[in-house]
Amino acid sequence: MTDLQDGAVLVVDFGAQYAQLIARRVREANAYSEIVAHDLTAAEFAALNPAGIIFSGGPASVNVDDAPAIDPGVYDLGVPILGICYGAQLIASQLGGVVSRFEAGEYGRTDLTLSATQGLLAGQPINQSVWMSHFDCISELPDNFVVTASTANAPVAAFESELICGVQYHPEVSHTPHGQELIENWLDRSGIAREWTMANIIDEQVEAIRQQVGAGRAICGLSGGVDSAVAAAIVHRAIGAQLTCVYVDTGLMRLHESDQVVETFQKTQGIELIHVHAADDFFAKLVGLTEPEAKRKAIGETFIRVFERASGGIEDANFLVQGTLYPDVIESGSKHASTIKSHHNVGGLPDDMQFELVEPLRTLFKDEVRKLGTELGLPDEIVWRQPFPGPGLGVRIIGEVTPDKVDVLQRADFIVREVLRDAGLEREIFQSFAVLPDIRSVGVMGDERTYGYPIIVRAVTSEDVMTADWARIPYDVLETISSRVINEVDGVNRVAYDITSKPPGTIEWE
Repeated sequence: MTDLQDGAVLVVDFGAQYAQLIARRVREANAYSEIVAHDLTAAEFAALNPAGIIFSGGPASVNVDDAPAIDPGVYDLGVPILGICYGAQLIASQLGGVVSRFEAGEYGRTDLTLSATQGLLAGQPINQSVWMSHFDCISELPDNFVVTASTANAPVAAFESELICGVQYHPEVSHTPHGQELIENWLDRSGIAREWTMANIIDEQVEAIRQQVGAGRAICGLSGGVDSAVAAAIVHRAIGAQLTCVYVDTGLMRLHESDQVVETFQKTQGIELIHVHAADDFFAKLVGLTEPEAKRKAIGETFIRVFERASGGIEDANFLVQGTLYPDVIESGSKHASTIKSHHNVGGLPDDMQFELVEPLRTLFKDEVRKLGTELGLPDEIVWRQPFPGPGLGVRIIGEVTPDKVDVLQRADFIVREVLRDAGLEREIFQSFAVLPDIRSVGVMGDERTYGYPIIVRAVTSEDVMTADWARIPYDVLETISSRVINEVDGVNRVAYDITSKPPGTIEWE
């Protein structure tokens, strides 16, 4: 799969945390979208043959020096354009309008009044609530544009011409009840086909995989998570017996997970599977490493070296299947995004790797991968398995990773997930796990002083991994987790709950 597909809706990122959400909302309307940088030239945009372009919001003011802009030639491409918040202000400013600083900005839910009920706002209530986040606003529109909605402090809250539209508010967030309708109206009025479905993705990827692999052989590293499982399933559909899955038991997996992975793929999927016991290799490479990036890269390189050994008996095995997702690509950095952290599937691979990567999920978000897995016929216990990082517990142990620490964390993590499952919260929570920090704290157990590890519980709700909120777990459930962990896991005397959202934090601790 190429990084950018011909004929996509391109979401131009102006630095807003909502750019990824805009892309997802377009996909939910069955139109394919991808995120691009704002500094592409008009010629580069034209070469991508976009079906439409959406300018995202952003934190800057269009009136400051060095504010992010778009090549003015983009407006002459004859491509439908939708501007959102900063994107709308940029359109007005670059095409001859005026953007001014008002005394009162608007943040949060705001009352919107429509002055037109056709085009972009067709079928919507005259009065509605929208989500605003701005201080500047458009005070004068360019020629040939009409105002279609306003608020108390934004006289131009929506505008449009034949080919270009803009809204001051954020239709992509759930706090704007009619926002998805607006996005769908824009797609329809722009003549953009809404035919992007899971079935189409399977057909396209099966053909692409066959073209890439040809008569060769591919191997896939099963991690126990949904990403690698779905990647293996779609590649198996494409090339059948040319695929061999390799499950590398790193010693860093969740409790009992290795047995589950082997049983599931050998018995239910009929995929050839090699089980490699390599815990000693990984622990040897992790001795003395405390920095997160160093641990990730050591795990990534060891993983590939184990793969190379495992593939020695597989003739022509020169393709490596990975479950890399779109958020992995964005967060690992490219021309379009700065590096937040290198992902095991993206940034932890050695330069002299001997495999060509096959990444059939590279442009998909997590919720889309789950839908794809269901479409491929994978069982729910695989499709709905909680995400698990490629480096496993190696990035949930802060500081040096040792077998003893892994044992403590495995048992604590199992209790956390078991209690949440028994409480009926498993499907509501996107990801839940335990973290073992590199500190000890004083405690009292049985009238004796203890000096043990704390366990940090992390549980979040999320739709797409790009943003997440801490889960509001009932106090009695948290109490059960704390009591069981302290009483059942030797060496632990304290339990804390992480209530940090993403952003500013990440879901994983490292």
